[in-house]
Amino acid sequence: MNRNLKLKISLILLLMSWLTPLIVFAESGQIGQANYLSPLEKEVVQEVNLARTSPKSYASFLEQLKTYYKGKILNLPGETPVLTQEGVVAVTEAIGFLRSLNPISPLDPSKGMSLGAKDHVRDLKWSGNSQHRGSDKSQPWERVNRYGTWQKGIGENIAFGNDKARNIVMALIIDDGVPHRGHRKNIFNSNFRVMGVACGEHPHYQTVCVITFAGGYIEREKR
Repeated sequence: MNRNLKLKISLILLLMSWLTPLIVFAESGQIGQANYLSPLEKEVVQEVNLARTSPKSYASFLEQLKTYYKGKILNLPGETPVLTQEGVVAVTEAIGFLRSLNPISPLDPSKGMSLGAKDHVRDLKWSGNSQHRGSDKSQPWERVNRYGTWQKGIGENIAFGNDKARNIVMALIIDDGVPHRGHRKNIFNSNFRVMGVACGEHPHYQTVCVITFAGGYIEREKR
């Protein structure tokens, strides 16, 4: 390997091996009306819904991604090379999963859930942590309940090191280094109906994106 090659260890692919996605079973608006979301956050919602509603077609994006692997190094054009744990094997497995999946209903964006996710993004930026549990000991369900009430089940994915929606979602679907593919399971959980998204800066990994999912959500009327 070229000694000058700079390898970026992306947490979205590597640290997910120990950062287990959180899943607990127990009023939203359309994306065009979600003015509380940044352009990137809106794109993440759209990308998740594209994968859910057209999984077989979405597999073609992962097929293209395979061409940028050399061993366990992912070298996307214009991006810093990423050292993965499983290499192209995980991508091939994800492609098989997508091709076997029937379409799932899209998720509606939720303001309250996005605000709860934003609270965690701010905390991660301040603390430099990479965990679901906040520095105030809050859990995802507690954060979203600050702005409403979640129903029927809740989950959270956290992605680090990517600032493009497709890269974020593809990496979570591939779930490199995560034996039970928990991030992927959150994205394709047919019991989930709403989602919140917040993305921002991280002191160690440049970017962080928190995505919350729930079976339902009652927005607080006044905020």
